[in-house]
Amino acid sequence: MRAIESSVSSQRTLNPFTGWTNKFIFPPYDFSIADCMVTNFHTPKSTLLMMVSAFCGHDLMKKAYEEAVKEKYRFYSYGDAMLII
Repeated sequence: MRAIESSVSSQRTLNPFTGWTNKFIFPPYDFSIADCMVTNFHTPKSTLLMMVSAFCGHDLMKKAYEEAVKEKYRFYSYGDAMLII
């Protein structure tokens, strides 16, 4: 997601890009091109969790994680994933 967002032009088109990308996407962030995301359930206070929160909003992210804990979803890299639309 970070690489894709770094490759978006001011006209909101995806273009080839060479160079550094930003390390962090955190709220508030206005995504330029992505309209959905597939991601794992990440650890608390991680940069990936901040990116998910920036994408779907803090309240929806908290609801999803509460449901995941309640239903005993698996977390981290080899755990369950979610589709955010």
